[in-house]
Amino acid sequence: MNKTSNKQRTIEKKVTLQGVGLHTGENVTMSFLPAKENHGFAFKRVDLEGEPIIEADANYVVNTQRGTNLEKNGVKIQTSEHVLAALVGLDIDNVLIELDSPEPPIMDGSSKFFVKALEEAGIVEQDQEREEYIVKDVISYKDETTGSEITVIPSEHYQVTTMVDFGTKVLGTQNATLERMSDFKKEIADARTFSFLHELEMLLEHGLIKGGDLNNAIVYVDKEISESTMKKLEKAFNKKKLSVKPNGILDNLTLHYPNEAARHKLLDVVGDLALAGTRIRGKVIANKPGHFVNTQFAKKLSKIIKIEKRNKVPTYDLHQTPLMDVTQIMNMLPHRSPFLLVDKILELSDTHVVGVKNVTMNEPFFVGHFPGAPVMPGVLQVEAMAQTGGILVLSTVPDPENYLTFFMKIDNVKFKQQVVPGDTLIFKCDLISPIRRGICHMQAYAYANGKLVSEAELMAQIVKTKNTDSE
Repeated sequence: MNKTSNKQRTIEKKVTLQGVGLHTGENVTMSFLPAKENHGFAFKRVDLEGEPIIEADANYVVNTQRGTNLEKNGVKIQTSEHVLAALVGLDIDNVLIELDSPEPPIMDGSSKFFVKALEEAGIVEQDQEREEYIVKDVISYKDETTGSEITVIPSEHYQVTTMVDFGTKVLGTQNATLERMSDFKKEIADARTFSFLHELEMLLEHGLIKGGDLNNAIVYVDKEISESTMKKLEKAFNKKKLSVKPNGILDNLTLHYPNEAARHKLLDVVGDLALAGTRIRGKVIANKPGHFVNTQFAKKLSKIIKIEKRNKVPTYDLHQTPLMDVTQIMNMLPHRSPFLLVDKILELSDTHVVGVKNVTMNEPFFVGHFPGAPVMPGVLQVEAMAQTGGILVLSTVPDPENYLTFFMKIDNVKFKQQVVPGDTLIFKCDLISPIRRGICHMQAYAYANGKLVSEAELMAQIVKTKNTDSE
């Protein structure tokens, strides 16, 4: 997990659209509202008691029949993908989406009208930096039943390529590529959803696409249409007369692009992968994508991202000249050998500190702590994190040599990996809340060999005295 220099973004003001849900046929009013930093995307059902909120999270996907459908605590959101694609395509991070129905309006079957509304609302930069998942290894998901597969590989930008092949002559094989997300509005946003005639008949029989008409879906005619079927379609779409155009499309829609189907599938991929919850820096290659494989891949990606977030393994140049060496540390901390457990400080700011300890076989605790299989005691790892945090809190006073640091509380301690002779421990402590009255509340992590080895939530207080024994 790495952070870019890009700031998070939201919209400046509320903006509202009205339309009809594709599958429910219900009139719906949908509003985009500004949201605070780190809010992400979430849907709010204002038509229900308590106005419940459903986060745009892959783990809430319950159904992918004709759209990506979310459910949390029995509350549903249908066909979320076109709205989410517009938000990602406009480089927005935080928005609350209010709905008075379970399904956003289908509009023309693309993201175009959502993009237009969001631009009208104005896009503003926020203070906090955006987190971005930088792809370093190839990650794939394949649906063995359909052969659909999505892969993401390292890239300097978020890029998406889709390849579609439904085995029909009328559509054939199509490809679409989005090199930069900044081109989403121009190249992808107006690509409309599509269906095949045989699917359309099945959907109508099951009472779906109640809000469908020929202005929000491209219908590819992949079979002969009987006169009775044509009459059913004319009735369903409230049209006096339907016809099949020479390019195999039903009625009077004109394609925006020869590969509009592939572009719309790309739009769906962008919207569905928004459910991973973090921006991606990598190239996504989707072969025969669909909502099922898209959301399964989003779940897999979300899990990988959460593991990395939890481990939070930072990278530092251990050969760089330290900010503080051991002599400077001893000028600030009262601890001395064998109880000084920090060798150098690499980083120090108002809110965090990074320290290092080289663990050697000469450590006195190894004499009695499993001599045949030496392991650094967990309590000393916590102590080392506390000493590192002590540098942070003592850096806030002009005369740190006149203060001592005492533990007040230790919570949520976890030990994940053994620390053995030869390991280099890196400690990172981040303030949970501002230092007040000499009280420091921080989240501390210890890493070795690229893995999180221990973590703890620490609270300590500095006391001005030169005559009290150290902790």
